[in-house]
Parts: sequence; structure tokens; C-alpha cells
Amino acid sequence: MHSEVAERADFSSIRYAQCWEDADVLLEALSIQPDSTCLSIASAGDNALAMLSKRPRKVIALDINPAQLAALELRVAAFRELKHPEVLALIGSVESQYRADLYRCCRKHLSAEARDYWDQRPRMIQAGIGSAGRFENFFRIFRTRVLPLIHSRRAVEQLLTKKSHSERQRFYETEWNTFRWRTLFRAFFSQLMLGRLGRDPEFFRYVEGSVAARLLQRTRYAFTELDPAANPYLQWILTGRHASNNLPFALREENFEVIRANLERLEWRCCSLEGYLETSRGALDAFNLSDIFEYVSAQSYHRILRALTRCARPGARLAYWNMLVPRKRPDSMAALLRPLTNLSDSLFRNAKTFFYGAFVLEEVL
Repeated sequence: MHSEVAERADFSSIRYAQCWEDADVLLEALSIQPDSTCLSIASAGDNALAMLSKRPRKVIALDINPAQLAALELRVAAFRELKHPEVLALIGSVESQYRADLYRCCRKHLSAEARDYWDQRPRMIQAGIGSAGRFENFFRIFRTRVLPLIHSRRAVEQLLTKKSHSERQRFYETEWNTFRWRTLFRAFFSQLMLGRLGRDPEFFRYVEGSVAARLLQRTRYAFTELDPAANPYLQWILTGRHASNNLPFALREENFEVIRANLERLEWRCCSLEGYLETSRGALDAFNLSDIFEYVSAQSYHRILRALTRCARPGARLAYWNMLVPRKRPDSMAALLRPLTNLSDSLFRNAKTFFYGAFVLEEVL
């Protein structure tokens, strides 16, 4: 199978320097066991590393973008070489003046290709590798150029302060949800701006309706129904850092040693999902598929789903996200896949990566 998205989009630089899918949701959904063999879209590596915390037999991380694998490699090297606070410093979760030194400590663990990539990008290292992606730069522009036109730093701090549900609703409606907020949000998070500055125009080929309106609605949910004070993804979007007590799963101190102890169970390959499935002879138990299906046509999506079931053991789980394009198992595959709708909907209601429209979990029959 050819890769539809690889033929259209540019994959020459890091698009995502962090994984913007809630790993807590992912891990509960996949129910990874010690004998599981797992497949993961690599992206920046955070969620592939999080999967190691369940001590599976193996995690195979795939990406068609060698720059994304350079991001994964450097994370693996950091977990292998550094202490937990130093990993946070290298990522950019906390302030540091010593990131270049930390990189030099990790460099010996990198492949020649990954060393060459990062050696040529000292400014990205110095800024923190978690800010090195196109998507993170989009959030940086919003944070530094757009948000100050709407709300003060004090208002942002208030938003991220612990509140009850009723207090969050009151704050949003009376303090945050201004005409300027709605207007500038819709302008900046439009399909045009997201395609030009954040993602890739080709990623919106199958999107219908207003992107900004849907994202504004989901943002309201995150600010009121969820707790902004406990959301590390929102914390980064609005401040460019993580709070030390509010981190994504793979960066939490309590998960650090178990991930480090299982690094040898992670392998990565530069290839498309379609290419891997064509040659795979193994039986897989868990699939972290990110949101890749909304970048391809429904026909391509269905072909990939069938290929996934051929490479899966009975009972294997497929987890993936819909951001702007609805994708779920078609009725024609009812004999191959069973949707775990109750579980996926329950998990999705509390997902901290609030900009997605759905979380899909399906089980191989």
C-alpha cells in the first residue's frame, strides 16, 4: 500500500516536538500487558515512552518523518543518560541555562543521522527540544503575539488557578469570554492560519465546516468542564512551560525509572504505517495510531484498518483520535472490529488534549 499523506505533505522538519494526545487516556484504553507487542506512531516519542511504563514485550514506533525520529531518539537518550530534573530542563518544561551541556551528555547515544540533525540546530536545543516543532511554534505565536492583545498575564494566571466547577464557569463567562477573545481566536485558529503556521494545508483536505468554531467550543469545555490548573497541555499552550506538579505522563517523576528500565524494549523505524503493515509478520496487541486517519480518504482509511486487523491478535485494541474529520470502523467491518464506545466516550470526556473531537477505541475480533 502506498502512503497517501506521504505523497502530499512535507515531512522534512519536526512537526510535533511533543505528543499532543493525552497519554493517560491512551494507556487506560489500550490495557497493555507485560506480554504485549505494541505499535505506536512515533511523533515526538512521548507516548511511545509512556507505553513502556506498562512493561510490554516490545513497542515499535513508526514515523515517515526522519526529523520526528530524531526527536524520539533524543528523548530516549535523555532518559538513558540524564536525571529526571535534567530531562525536564532539556525538554523545556522548566527554565534552564544548561541545555547545550545536557545535549552534549546525550549526544553519544544518538545515531549519526540524529546527531547530525541536532548538531545543526543549537538554537532549538537552547530553547528546549519540546518547542522545536512547527505546531509548538504556532502556539508560541499565539501565546506571545495574540494572547497579550486579549488578556493580561494576570488573567492567564487566574485561569490556571485551581477553582471549583462553578467558579470556572463564572470566570470564563465574566472574565475570559470577551468579544476580543472570540474574534481573535476565530481568526488565529482558522483553517487558513492553522494550515499556514501550524500543521500542513494538506492535513485539512477532508475537513468540512468551520475549524475555528469547533475549536472555540472545545476550548470552552477545557476551561470550564475540565480543570485548567491540572492540564499540562493547556499550561504549555498558555505559558510555554509545564508546572513541576503538572506534567504529561512520560515526564512525571513517578514514571521516570520504569520508563528508563524498559528503554531496550523500544525500537523505531522510518517508514509509513502502510509500508510496515505490508511486511509485518508479527501479531500485535495494541495500536497507538494518533490522528493519522483524518489525513487520508475514507477509502485509504478502510484499507489501513483491514491491514491492521490482519497484523493483530484477537482482542488487540486500536486507539486513535479524530480532530476535525470523523473516522470510525465502517459497518462493513463489523466482523473484524468491535467498537468499545462506552469506554472510549468515558475516557474522552476527561481527555486533557481538549482540541480533539472524538477518541476512538476498537477491538479486533
